[in-house]
Amino acid sequence: MGEATTYKGTEAVFPGAAARAARLHAELGDEPLQGIESRSVYRVLKRVFDVCLSVCVLVLLSWLFVVVALAIKIDDPKGPILFIQERVGKDGKAFRMLKFRSMCNDAEMRLVELQHLNEKDGPVFKIADDPRITRVGRIIRKISLDEMPQFLNVLAGDMSVVGPRPALPNEVRQYTDYQRQRLLVQPGITCYWQTRLNRDTIGFDEWVDLDLLYIRKCGLWTDFKLIVQTVGVVLTAQGS
Repeated sequence: MGEATTYKGTEAVFPGAAARAARLHAELGDEPLQGIESRSVYRVLKRVFDVCLSVCVLVLLSWLFVVVALAIKIDDPKGPILFIQERVGKDGKAFRMLKFRSMCNDAEMRLVELQHLNEKDGPVFKIADDPRITRVGRIIRKISLDEMPQFLNVLAGDMSVVGPRPALPNEVRQYTDYQRQRLLVQPGITCYWQTRLNRDTIGFDEWVDLDLLYIRKCGLWTDFKLIVQTVGVVLTAQGS
């Protein structure tokens, strides 16, 4: 499966990481990871489910999309409603991911000045009190409404409902061979990391291991359980 992560230097920042790593690696095992190309029945059923669920969400919650769009525009009239960003999908293929805009219009340009405040290890950026987030942005992030336009990405076939979160190109360029295994399957709206109550205390290496665990265990029952757990996360406003 490639060289596993060791969590060196992360224990002080993310207490308990080493113990969780041992449990994750025990579940992952030593067999090389593969995608789902050879699992034709699961692949077809997963795609059918993705399309059906996406259509239902987009139709039944269309009124909510309008409410969120109006709120974003009233709160920050100068910026667009949608935030469109290049992400990396399966096998390294780039695509344009959609989100409701939750940050100020110049958020990307301000990233450099905030880089020293990064609270995550590895090639990702996240701070708890990001000053770039708008008032409406904080609300829609808390209940994960900012991710809803990604059901359009699912319909287009760039994403799945369940799968590793899509990374930025500059993040992927820093991946090791072990970490690149995240790209064996289509990225998703939700996966193991999104359903963890302690997800803000999870370091990047552990995040990767959770994604690889999904690739190892993915199936219809696993996908269904993750969707149910994600609904629980949304209803209890555990987003960030």
